[in-house]
Amino acid sequence: MSAAKISPPAAAVQILEERVLSDDWYVLKKTRFMYRRRDGDWQELVRETYDRGNGAVLLLFNTARESVVLTRQFRFPAYVNGCADGLLIEACAGLLDGEDPLSCIRREAQEETGYIVRAPQKLFEVYMSPGSVTEKLHFFAAEYVDSDRAASGGGDSAEGEDIEVLEIPLAKALHMIKAGAIQDGKTILLLQHAALVGLNHLCARRPL
Repeated sequence: MSAAKISPPAAAVQILEERVLSDDWYVLKKTRFMYRRRDGDWQELVRETYDRGNGAVLLLFNTARESVVLTRQFRFPAYVNGCADGLLIEACAGLLDGEDPLSCIRREAQEETGYIVRAPQKLFEVYMSPGSVTEKLHFFAAEYVDSDRAASGGGDSAEGEDIEVLEIPLAKALHMIKAGAIQDGKTILLLQHAALVGLNHLCARRPL
């Protein structure tokens, strides 16, 4: 029996007013709009959206060693929301800033970790915080070997980056999630996906 097709709903949003509240670092907008509910009634709503652009994230892994490369860096928003030292362990990532996702993640990986990315594989796309942030994140994985490391990494100090590069067994990284040592959402998604499909199958499809 074939699965039923779900048709997308007709346009259900009518913008009434849009105001820019802040355009200092990124763009914060307040929008008043009409939304058509499932029963056909229209309802007026007001929402604020924070637009910081879209981004890309990469999990570097080594099948033979069953390891992954992650980073540790200071995140001020985490610091002010209960992270004692503000240091988060993450997969390397960055904003597109006009680049395509593949070019972005190659650049970010080399800048943050020092590794040249040979054959990245696109995994999926995720809206990370759709209640208020517009960002869509493009998820990649790529295998690495020792000879791929062309530099020490560390990020761009001119932008305030001070990034430590970590090579961790996947099994340990998964335990760190359970222990609360890894709390970054995009990184947890990648690590759990790797555990679900296995490192041998993480880039099974044709490389981009």
